[in-house]
Amino acid sequence: MKPFTYSRAASLDEARTATTVAGAALLAGGTSLLDLAKCGVAEPEQVVDITRLDGLDTIQASPESARFGALARMSRVAAHADVLANFPAVAQSLSLAASAQLRNMATLGGNLMQRTRCGYFRDPRAFPNCNKRNPGSGCAALGGVTRNHAVLGTSEACIASYPGDLATVLVAFDAVVHLGERAVPADDFFLLPGDTPDVEHPIQLGEVITAISIPGSAAAKRSTYLKVRDRQSYEFAAASAAVGLELGADGRTIRDLRVALGGVASKPWRSRAVEAELIGKPLTEEAVCAASWRAVDGAVPHGDNAYKIELAPRVVARAILSLGGLA
Repeated sequence: MKPFTYSRAASLDEARTATTVAGAALLAGGTSLLDLAKCGVAEPEQVVDITRLDGLDTIQASPESARFGALARMSRVAAHADVLANFPAVAQSLSLAASAQLRNMATLGGNLMQRTRCGYFRDPRAFPNCNKRNPGSGCAALGGVTRNHAVLGTSEACIASYPGDLATVLVAFDAVVHLGERAVPADDFFLLPGDTPDVEHPIQLGEVITAISIPGSAAAKRSTYLKVRDRQSYEFAAASAAVGLELGADGRTIRDLRVALGGVASKPWRSRAVEAELIGKPLTEEAVCAASWRAVDGAVPHGDNAYKIELAPRVVARAILSLGGLA
């Protein structure tokens, strides 16, 4: 690890100022920053601790809305009774992420900022060519081992997948990321790689994530997060689905449906095509299974990850059917 200086921000304004200094990095839970520093991807010259800032660890949830401070710990949010009651998919996504020790340290703001788990990105000595780490150098993953890489939202410059769980739920339920004076819809907070895969978020200099808010809805209250992975614990998703379902008064017509995919795209992937196929129609196994294939519209396989094109629709269908009592 490269030597760095350490300081503690006394106010949010100090933290904002720190983001404008070249070589400075904010420290919250530290679970991502330390990991990246160890593998030589992150090389901060100054680390600014923001863990003691007042008012950024609050948790509020009701049927109408939820609001989480950026410094709220993952484990606290996952165990919060009002979150479990009104936004169960949020609680599930957090409980299924990482280990208990990491969840006790990691913050929601830091969770949103986590970097890809692409092995080529995380090994700069062996693979110097990575457009996400070293713009313009190429993508070492192309033609390499790609089992965990993306099939949706990729470009010729990058096929890395976004690894987070919570963000998939946030995108499904129209959450908003608050950056102080500016608020950005969660779906717009995560950027497609295009020609600039090193630019992952629209955060500007002087901005810091302060909170995350989610509007309440019947679909959010009846929601789930289904995560399929190679092993049961401490593993990132091969494919996941955040789904919310609202049925009409007859108990069988789909009034509202929210679907987002994780583990298969370069960013949390909202599947509005699946939603449009099913809203207004009766909830049946046949209709759900047929519509779920729309989740991979436009998918492009890259060698070892072709299996995700078949896996993702099955995960979506299973999540919808389980909410509807048909699985």
